[in-house]
Amino acid sequence: MIRGLYNWTMSLADSRYALVALAVVAFVESSVFPIPPDILMIPMILAAPRRAFLIAAIATVSSVLGGLMGYYIGYGLFDTVGRPVLEFYGKDKYFDEFALRYNEWGAWAVLIAGVTPFPYKVITILSGSTALSLPVFIFASIVARALRFFVVATLLWKFGEPIRDFIEKRLGLMFILFVIILLGGFYVVKFL
Repeated sequence: MIRGLYNWTMSLADSRYALVALAVVAFVESSVFPIPPDILMIPMILAAPRRAFLIAAIATVSSVLGGLMGYYIGYGLFDTVGRPVLEFYGKDKYFDEFALRYNEWGAWAVLIAGVTPFPYKVITILSGSTALSLPVFIFASIVARALRFFVVATLLWKFGEPIRDFIEKRLGLMFILFVIILLGGFYVVKFL
């Protein structure tokens, strides 16, 4: 099944619908869909390396727009579904405290989820439910998703097929290590 999907995406990379399919997958993945756009993006870039940065740009824009949909889901459904459940259990006061803490660090949460394998959709919905500042959410989403997709595109454009194995197996780990080092640096600067 996976080989069939891979072969299909490789053939889709040269079709006239490739960019539209990538845009749809990137949009939906940012709010509800479990499969990341990398599944389409990697074979598309391998099949057409000259379009690597266009592909990364489409994935970035579509993902950020899908993130806005996730934000809206969290924002719109929280008042109608989430808050009444919290009130029933007497936990609504705790959510308000959580929202304040989340919003203090929300930009980092969006940035980390946007570049790592952590499900970005969880953070988009959580950001909406806590009413994280929309400009902060958009800015962090653009930075995170552009970083993720353009790093992949650059590596594939520069190194082609040999880097594919590295990206598919280890890039998530590398982004996690990068985030840990980045956060560690901020911790050292703040507390030392």
